[in-house]
Amino acid sequence: MIYPSIDKLLNVVSSKYELVHIAARRSKEIKETGHLQMPENKYVSVKNIGRALEEIAEGQITIKYNEEKAL
Repeated sequence: MIYPSIDKLLNVVSSKYELVHIAARRSKEIKETGHLQMPENKYVSVKNIGRALEEIAEGQITIKYNEEKAL
């Protein structure tokens, strides 16, 4: 079983593509800064990408949408 499940993640994020983009950016941020949103012992995953997905599922990541006007 994969934790967190894709169904739970898609309730937070609107598409799989957006989920991949957000998780990759957060994973890279964790690697560069070492900053985690939750205590380290609360994570199920050891890898940064899994931890990023857990943070998204727990609502620790705020997603801001930028509305751009098409010309």
